[in-house]
Amino acid sequence: MAEQSNRLLSLDIFRGLTIAGMILVNNPGDWGNIYPALEHAKWNGCTPTDLVFPFFLFIVGVSIMLSLSKRKERGDNQNKLMMQIFRRGLLIFIIGIALGGFPTYNFSLIRIPGVLQRIAIVYIIASFIYLKTSWKTQVIIAVVFLFVYWALITLIPVPGIGAPDLSQPTIIDKLNNKEIAPNLVAWIDNQILSGHLWRQSKIWDPEGLLSTLPAISTGLLGILLGTFLKSGLDKTQKVGWIFFFGNVGLITGIVWDMYFPMNKALWTSSYVVFTAGMALHFFAMCYWLADIKQITWWIKPFVVYGTNAITVYVLSGLVSILLSRIHWIDTTGGTVSVKSFLYNTFFTPFLSPTNASLAWALFYVLFWLGIMWIFYKKKIFLKV
Repeated sequence: MAEQSNRLLSLDIFRGLTIAGMILVNNPGDWGNIYPALEHAKWNGCTPTDLVFPFFLFIVGVSIMLSLSKRKERGDNQNKLMMQIFRRGLLIFIIGIALGGFPTYNFSLIRIPGVLQRIAIVYIIASFIYLKTSWKTQVIIAVVFLFVYWALITLIPVPGIGAPDLSQPTIIDKLNNKEIAPNLVAWIDNQILSGHLWRQSKIWDPEGLLSTLPAISTGLLGILLGTFLKSGLDKTQKVGWIFFFGNVGLITGIVWDMYFPMNKALWTSSYVVFTAGMALHFFAMCYWLADIKQITWWIKPFVVYGTNAITVYVLSGLVSILLSRIHWIDTTGGTVSVKSFLYNTFFTPFLSPTNASLAWALFYVLFWLGIMWIFYKKKIFLKV
């Protein structure tokens, strides 16, 4: 790993902010008491929580460009590079499945898609595209993927159902007593991965197969930002253009939303463009403050998170599962988990239900910040 002084501070800050956001929204004290901003949109729409995952994929794209650009420019053996990329992506994919199946590992029902799995696929495909194409071709591919995806799920009839319906796939087929997959995204997931999908949806997955296509565009847009950052423009000019393109993304996403609604579960094209616009704004602010103005008194917690992003995501997920799974019999004869004991002892007696839930999530973020701070001080940077 390069020395910290040679790193782009805004990249680690933005990555750290995003990972902290992931941990925050994934670990409320009580899923029944959450502030609306910390919940995903029920279906169409985009809440602050819906920005977190696309932000991470976007920053994966930036990292791809910055890590591979020199090797591409000096003509390193691309077959070897692609094999290294594939091995790393495969390892991230396997870690994702292992995390999703922990601790029971019922392989007959284990979820195959997931957050790390999508990151892995986007990383592999976006990296291959970067190595084999110019930035102009990458723009074309990103745009084509978005329009192809729009056409696929709005124009093509769903086999056995008919005209596509982009409403939430919870329609009950009373005759066969089962849910119907009313759009092509859900239909493909159900046909290929039946029994291995998100248990709350059963017949489709928010990180499913077809919706990975526009997610690749999210990664490619991050690559394009990385390419732009290496241009010869003055840093202040770069910030101005990043904000400009961020506004283009926001406006385009809002307009497209009127015809193809923003939807995280379907990862719609309008959602990709809008969240990329938001990512550009957030990154530009980090870049302006940290890398240009060098106002750095506030950045350390996010750098600490950002330099061990995948590590803290996996470890926090494993511990969260253990806190809910490890339990004992209490004085009433019922069972209580470690999380329930801690939550009901130190949080719920003193705060309202919603504030207690938020306080637990913040405590969990700070707990892992402490752990990662130890890693950072000891220069332990675990790389997949």
